[in-house]
Amino acid sequence: MALEHAILVSLLEQPASGYELARRFDRSIGRFWTATHQQIYRVLKRMETDGWVTAEEVGQDGRPDKRCWSATAAGQSALADWLRAPVQPEAVRHELAVKIRGAAFADRAGRADLVAEVERYRADHEAVLASYLAGERRDFPAPDPGDARAALQHVVLRGGIAYERMVLAWLDDVLATLRDLAR
Repeated sequence: MALEHAILVSLLEQPASGYELARRFDRSIGRFWTATHQQIYRVLKRMETDGWVTAEEVGQDGRPDKRCWSATAAGQSALADWLRAPVQPEAVRHELAVKIRGAAFADRAGRADLVAEVERYRADHEAVLASYLAGERRDFPAPDPGDARAALQHVVLRGGIAYERMVLAWLDDVLATLRDLAR
């Protein structure tokens, strides 16, 4: 997937300034497709040149004008073409998993250090799960099955929730295994 497609999806959900778009990536889209603010602005310019997006100058009181970006018909067409293309499974690159396998060659102190790292990593995933669950309570208190946009946003969020729960269960297994080896 290209960043262009993630931006098109976001702009079709709601037009936005580059800053607002970057904040959406920081809050939600970024959990499954990351981009820096600079990448977003660079890609928006390229998409504008390609005719996929257009920008409207919006005046602001006491602040500089901002550009509010929207997807064009050409952008919608490009997204429709991309949606029809097959998706290949992604290769997983997981540094922690390699470290866990490498712990077979570490001494007790090295494995103890790894336990601390897995606990820290687990805490990070626990925080992400808590934010997803809070977002679900906030954004989807009473889902409307007739609202396709909300239903699809919610199913992606549920996928993130399920993923975080799976990672936490795996990390609990890793910690139990490391602790068993320490005995």
